[in-house]
Amino acid sequence: MRFLIGDVQGCDAALGRLLDAIGYSPSRDHVVLLGDLVNRGPQSLPVLERVAALGGAARCVLGNHDLHLLAVAHGVRPEHRSDTLQDVLRSPRRAHWLDWLRRQPLALCESGWLCVHAGVLPGWDVDQVLALAGEVEAMLRGEALSEFLPNMYGNEPARWSDSLQGADRWRCVINALTRLRFCTADGTMEFHTKEGAGAAPPGHLPWFDVPGRLTAGRPVACGHWSTLGLMNLPELLALDTGCVWGGALTAVRVDGGRRDVLQVACDQAAAPGA
Repeated sequence: MRFLIGDVQGCDAALGRLLDAIGYSPSRDHVVLLGDLVNRGPQSLPVLERVAALGGAARCVLGNHDLHLLAVAHGVRPEHRSDTLQDVLRSPRRAHWLDWLRRQPLALCESGWLCVHAGVLPGWDVDQVLALAGEVEAMLRGEALSEFLPNMYGNEPARWSDSLQGADRWRCVINALTRLRFCTADGTMEFHTKEGAGAAPPGHLPWFDVPGRLTAGRPVACGHWSTLGLMNLPELLALDTGCVWGGALTAVRVDGGRRDVLQVACDQAAAPGA
């Protein structure tokens, strides 16, 4: 069986219960986690240890919190007051876990689903999503990681162009794949609004509702948008159901024509304002 799982964010106890609930066996089953393995919850390191121990029976895409861990570890960004990354940063195997994390993809395909953390721009088809993700993955895995990481930050350019090069190109790709919620019909991204789909700023739409989106017709699965809640549509799975905020951790079976949804409650919530 093959399952997609939403944002874990350091909630290893919930992840363990969810794997038990779906009857997961690494010798038989496969899971894809949709990014944000770490941060805000209390057990970032155990999550990394659990997922890595599953080997080829589990894959994940990188989310914005995963990239934030890399940036903090390399001195590029300060820790936020609400970060819960110290178990990784102080681990005797810190270098191992950071290296493991930076070798994970930004996008992948599983059982016909295009899997990303946040979203895709309307002008990108599936092949372009995977190709652009691959460009950034090569930088994350390269020897100049510390020089690359500062280039991730900023909201510009807010609109994709095939002519973008260097830091602007990579930043635009990262922002789309790990931060996107709303954009305009021409793909101009907006990063300030974090409420649900009904809170779209004037002239903006949820990325998956933009008319003419080139990935329409190809199922897309994402996390990232906890205020959106579970969306289980023929061509969209949005699976960040706010585990770390006191909600649920969600898995959906996506093979064999099945669409079974399984959820477990989280046993703790992040502090208010975290």
